[in-house]
Amino acid sequence: MASYGKLTRHQSRTAYLFITPTMLLFLVFTVIPVVMALYLSFTNYDVLSRMKWVGTDNYKRLFGDVLYWTTFKNVAYYTVVFVPLNIALSLGLAMLFNFRRPGVRLFRAMSYMPTLTSAVAAATVWVWLLHPEYGLVNTMLGYVGVTGPAWLAQTETAMLSIILVTLWQTVGSNMIIYIAGLQGVPDYLYESAKLDGATAIGRFRYITWPQLRPTTFLVSTMSIIGALQLFDQAFVLTQGGPGNVTKTPVYLIYQQGFNQLQMGYASAQAFVLAIAILIFSLINMRVNKSEESVV
Repeated sequence: MASYGKLTRHQSRTAYLFITPTMLLFLVFTVIPVVMALYLSFTNYDVLSRMKWVGTDNYKRLFGDVLYWTTFKNVAYYTVVFVPLNIALSLGLAMLFNFRRPGVRLFRAMSYMPTLTSAVAAATVWVWLLHPEYGLVNTMLGYVGVTGPAWLAQTETAMLSIILVTLWQTVGSNMIIYIAGLQGVPDYLYESAKLDGATAIGRFRYITWPQLRPTTFLVSTMSIIGALQLFDQAFVLTQGGPGNVTKTPVYLIYQQGFNQLQMGYASAQAFVLAIAILIFSLINMRVNKSEESVV
């Protein structure tokens, strides 16, 4: 027993030794900045002048800031359209490529490649593709007699354009996650269903979809968090316009903090956004659990 206890203590010390560098990095680059930002949210810090404690003034100002809540409306519209499309396209591609056929791995790789592209670089390319006069998208539409809109300059299509670009870049990674989930579904469930005469739609409804609920929960949660943190595409494609219809909370925080040097107010905005992300994640978790209990 003594030797077993020594072995356990040795394993514990080894484990702590390996995780210490990671924990130190997490402390220095995550925990300490979060605590400092929380403190700054109660000050009037503007980089240039002496910092003063203002209490909850930043948060009182925040709840009367119409533009800030407009950004939440924008991102809510983005989320409602983007998340279902993301799940549907990712799952559809995963089911399409979840076969051992010649060339399937090539198509998987091609579908995944946009994920490896920098968001800024991809958005810069899409600015040219969606240009109203010499963009490739409107040129192709012109060949079939359709006059394409000014995708990034019209209020009706600006957010839809951002959704299109973000879908192009994120569907591939979620496809890989769904493929992993599909390969974890036991084959005997499908074999039993076929013997009972279940159709392909029935097998998807009663076997595939219920078995993929944990995977869908992961994909939907990541998509919602990504939607609330949307910045790169809105910054490069539209600069928050036209008429602030594509301005997001993170973009507004960036403008308040780095353009207007209102670091204290921007920190307060960031913490409200963090609380919103937490709330939506908890709601999504609760909905997922309730669906599992029904099944």
